[in-house]
Amino acid sequence: MAEAARRKNSARRRNAVPPRTASTASATPDLDRIIHERVRLAIVSALAVNPVLSFNDLKALLRITDGNLSVHARRLEEAGYVECLKSFEGRVPRTVFKLTAAGRRALQRYLDHMEALIRVTRER
Repeated sequence: MAEAARRKNSARRRNAVPPRTASTASATPDLDRIIHERVRLAIVSALAVNPVLSFNDLKALLRITDGNLSVHARRLEEAGYVECLKSFEGRVPRTVFKLTAAGRRALQRYLDHMEALIRVTRER
């Protein structure tokens, strides 16, 4: 029984994540998982260079389905990164999205984080 416990502890040590060094810890803060997802990063990036985008324009630009855009935009809206504005043009509903100040700051932090990762990787 003691042998099994020793092997288990040995396996844990082999599979453990190495500790972060001072140089990498300061250069790589925790990743923003909300923006890191591919479609959400694309939405935030598109809105960073366009003041507003309609639902249909964003869907066409990213080449995603209505449902996919709805789910990811809602997640960004819940995080306070994107504002969703709904209105009507005549009888036709119109939905537009715009990046909030918090969303712009989050994207900047994310880009800074990725640049730090690239720098650290190239230094090795």
